[in-house]
Amino acid sequence: MSSLLDAPTRPTATGHIDPSAQEFNFSSADFERVRQLIYQRAGISLHEGKRAMVYSRLSRRLRETNHTSFHNYLEWLERAAGPAAEQEWQEFINSLTTNLTAFFREEHHFHALADMLRQHSGGPLRVWCSAASTGEEPYSIAMVLAEALGPNHQAKLVASDIDTKVLAQARRGVYPADSRGLSPERMKRHFLRGTASNAGFIRAKPELARCIDFRPFNLMSPQWSSLGEPFDMVFCRNVMIYFDPPTQRKVLERIHQVVKPGGTLFVGHSENFTESRDLFVLQGKTIYRRA
Repeated sequence: MSSLLDAPTRPTATGHIDPSAQEFNFSSADFERVRQLIYQRAGISLHEGKRAMVYSRLSRRLRETNHTSFHNYLEWLERAAGPAAEQEWQEFINSLTTNLTAFFREEHHFHALADMLRQHSGGPLRVWCSAASTGEEPYSIAMVLAEALGPNHQAKLVASDIDTKVLAQARRGVYPADSRGLSPERMKRHFLRGTASNAGFIRAKPELARCIDFRPFNLMSPQWSSLGEPFDMVFCRNVMIYFDPPTQRKVLERIHQVVKPGGTLFVGHSENFTESRDLFVLQGKTIYRRA
């Protein structure tokens, strides 16, 4: 999970911040403005209980841009133009996204994926991991691809995320050697152990990373055609929980357009889209087939 928790604050029992602990003025109007902006830019729906989190994470942006209040920062952000403004919009989004992941998280999905791959009749195979975060999920998919199809497989995996900072970490493919979810066998087969100053860390082997195309992508973007040819499988797990129902429906409609007929959608354990049976039909535990 993102944890840009800067100067200490004292949230109250209702999720508000004790004004005496605030470095910057942060009014209810400021919080509502942040909610509107992140919804417009990223589709993320923030409820009132996230106020302390928003203050903690965006305070760093105020310091780094030399603003003395949230009001001034948000005014500048909306009025500024050019590359610097676009970069700050990205920092704004990066600060408010949450990245909770692990290798082989929700393990039943990877067993199901392996079964599907073993039944694959051959030919091109495209998979999309739409919330790559720091990379554990796409590398888990890549490991299953290599194990089920062989090391010289031709499958392609697009791994995207709206957060450019975590995506850069994913590209590096470096993780603590005690990372949760990795068996000793898989670690030995797919990773290199660090030595000297890198002791205690592992790095994804080039042959594991070769099939992964890391790229930034915003699910609110209208440019879904940039994803290329349709996908056989899409992992969009624990993403929709941050969207309201209309946004969830919009994203599902777009995923439906980029998945091959009969293709598979993997979603998170707390996500249920049985009301969108015109788009996806439940096939197993949090596994859907394109209708």
